[in-house]
Amino acid sequence: MTRTNFVFIDFENVQPKDMELLIGGPFKIKVFLGSTQTRLPVELVRVLQPFGQDAEYIQIEGSGNNALDFHIAYYIGRLATAFSDGFFHIISKDTGFDPLIKHLKEKGIYCIRSTAISDIPLLNHPKPDESKKGNSATETAIAQQAFKPGEISKVDSVIQKLISQKASKPRKLKTLGSTIKAHFANQLANDELQKLIVQLTKQGIIKVSDGNVTYKLPS
Repeated sequence: MTRTNFVFIDFENVQPKDMELLIGGPFKIKVFLGSTQTRLPVELVRVLQPFGQDAEYIQIEGSGNNALDFHIAYYIGRLATAFSDGFFHIISKDTGFDPLIKHLKEKGIYCIRSTAISDIPLLNHPKPDESKKGNSATETAIAQQAFKPGEISKVDSVIQKLISQKASKPRKLKTLGSTIKAHFANQLANDELQKLIVQLTKQGIIKVSDGNVTYKLPS
């Protein structure tokens, strides 16, 4: 299932310099502006213009502690009702969102906070450091696999599955493969499985060493 991905930018807290990474992606973007932010950078407008109706500026009225945060929380609640498959990405350095995100996850609503656009799990991250190759035959084989951008939505789904497993996440590569296959009702071909593992590795979500798996999942 391809999820509807919403990107909520807390522009009062952080002004992303890597907005162009969203171009061509399956995103609906909302930029939340403080009441005194009356001017927008030309570069921001240029990047968002191709999104048309999928990009929106929302300027809050009034001021006060967490005023903008409450607006973001309102829109997540409203859109989560309309889009049961929604995945909400909050771009902000404000850790005050974290209790809300924890609560949303407990209610089955997919939501994470990232401090930069490039940290969004759905996006393809840079390739691993070439100098670190050769730690094991398994890592080398994984690094050589190709990945098609159209399969990114599956990666997104696997990440959320792993988050939901908490301490019971598989610790062996073989078990991880079985878990991923089961997540897709055993309808996943072996080459697709390998590509998913490649992308998880590239994003830094997993690290494989001698068949063992460690995790660094988004909070």
